[in-house]
Amino acid sequence: MNEENTLLRVEGLSVSTGEFSLVHDVNFAMARGERIGLIGESGSGKSVTTTALMGLLPDGLQATGTVTLAGHEANFVDAPDSLMRKIRGRDMAMVFQEPLTALNPLMRAGAQVAEIMLQHKKVSSRREAKAKAIEMLGAVKLPDPAEAARAFPHQLSGGQRQRVMLAMALANDPSLLLCDEPTTALDVTVQRQVLDLVLESVTQRGTGLLFITHDLAVVANMCTRVLVMNNGKVVEEGATEEIFTRPRHPYTRGLLAASDLEATDNDGRLFTVASAAAYVPLTANESAARAQAETARKAEPEEASGADAVEVEPVIKITDLSRTYKRGRSSVFGKPTEVHALQSANFTVLPGERLGVVGESGSGKSTLLRILAGLDQPTSGSAVVAGNEVAGAPESKLVQLRQELQIVFQDPMGSLNPRMKVLDIVTEPLLVPGRTENAAKRKKMAEEMLAAVGLGAETLQRYPHQFSGGQRQRISIARALICRPRVLVADEPVSALDVSVRAQVLNLLADLVDAYQLTLVFVSHDLAVIRYLCDKVVVMQNGVIVEAGDTESVYTNPQHPYTAKLVASSMNLHTEVLAKETAVTTK
Repeated sequence: MNEENTLLRVEGLSVSTGEFSLVHDVNFAMARGERIGLIGESGSGKSVTTTALMGLLPDGLQATGTVTLAGHEANFVDAPDSLMRKIRGRDMAMVFQEPLTALNPLMRAGAQVAEIMLQHKKVSSRREAKAKAIEMLGAVKLPDPAEAARAFPHQLSGGQRQRVMLAMALANDPSLLLCDEPTTALDVTVQRQVLDLVLESVTQRGTGLLFITHDLAVVANMCTRVLVMNNGKVVEEGATEEIFTRPRHPYTRGLLAASDLEATDNDGRLFTVASAAAYVPLTANESAARAQAETARKAEPEEASGADAVEVEPVIKITDLSRTYKRGRSSVFGKPTEVHALQSANFTVLPGERLGVVGESGSGKSTLLRILAGLDQPTSGSAVVAGNEVAGAPESKLVQLRQELQIVFQDPMGSLNPRMKVLDIVTEPLLVPGRTENAAKRKKMAEEMLAAVGLGAETLQRYPHQFSGGQRQRISIARALICRPRVLVADEPVSALDVSVRAQVLNLLADLVDAYQLTLVFVSHDLAVIRYLCDKVVVMQNGVIVEAGDTESVYTNPQHPYTAKLVASSMNLHTEVLAKETAVTTK
């Protein structure tokens, strides 16, 4: 790389806690305007590397090596904080994963953008800073920048808050922008908007971009070069299309395999990092071969069965289901407002079916789940679950429902009691009136369930904090299935997991649904996950089911504009890699 064109140079960067090494001997250089993706799973060292570049390592961590930025002679690794404060926010800036924790809750959005410019003396007066802040909020495409400038962070949506963070980061026109998982918590359409905005902003300004994420589809879309980290080391680097179509390191191949939800092994299971040896990376030829195989599969005549003519009683029957909430008055003389969280929903789920529920925040998914589980009552309509009518049922009548329906939540750490051992957590659903198991029987059942989810009996006496995120989710699944329910509701159960762990949990869920003949209701904002796992799907928007049907038909030929928008906004690794490969080929 031409030295004059080099923006950032990192040589021999290592970070340790003293005895234990977190990051070891990282070396790379970034050209001006270059976009580099830093990928790897949780614990790989991505975020530690990024905070070391910014000089923001927490107490107790020590860094060695060299980090230099064009225009500065200092080594950022051992530079005094007084110098780094002048550089951060001016020459290098950061967009964090969760904007609500990164923004000051007591300051208006416009004032926070203005403060960045005033701090680094990029403007001559507060009046100029205020005007420039509104201009920046308009540049990141907030619909009414002047109104947004007057809002506090809690008054903005997640996507709007992330745009404010981006406006702050770009306010002083830095030469380097670092983004640490900036869209992980956003809905799919908002994610696409924010990513397009970041890409447009850095391209127009010639800003160097270091993008940290575990989502390989995002990297394929955003970045020209990739660094792959595993166990604190960069194990592979190169051009994006080269790394994603011809990976050399087994770990890179494993990440690609686990991220590709359109590829399965000979047993029809998703690939994981451990099983990725047989995975064929994404290329145009492989894409054509997959398409031909899928066409041939769909052309095969379905086996007719006399049982098809028999009418089967649905496990879930939703009829004209509505839920309306009343909000408090916004002023002394104002009227309470009504929120129509669910409006005249109708659908049925037959035994053994896998139903996917998709929709963005505020679409009514959570309200629907709460009613199905008997945790909320509908305003009108009927919800019959495993023979139990939820509407109007007193709490005493819902005990049977909760034996027949169990939920696996998004955040296993939040849904597991940190003070309870795994044995007590898993067997808790058995401690309801009417069950007769004694302690020995409950322990035996817990051991069997843990074995079914791939955990040994030795885990029974341990606490939740002693497990990884994927292991905690397996414990949640074991707890949900120990009472042998007919219906399993999974609420975003893999959205917080790394891609390889996601593949393991999805394989596990598919196996258990078949083995225990479960009916599955799977809620997710990840359309690729729903497409892989579910045979039917309902699409929700503003409390209304706008489209429903066979999953493949809905995805390939959406009838409602909102469904089409969701499908178009969803980032698919396969599509993004092929687009990148095609772009390189046609140059």
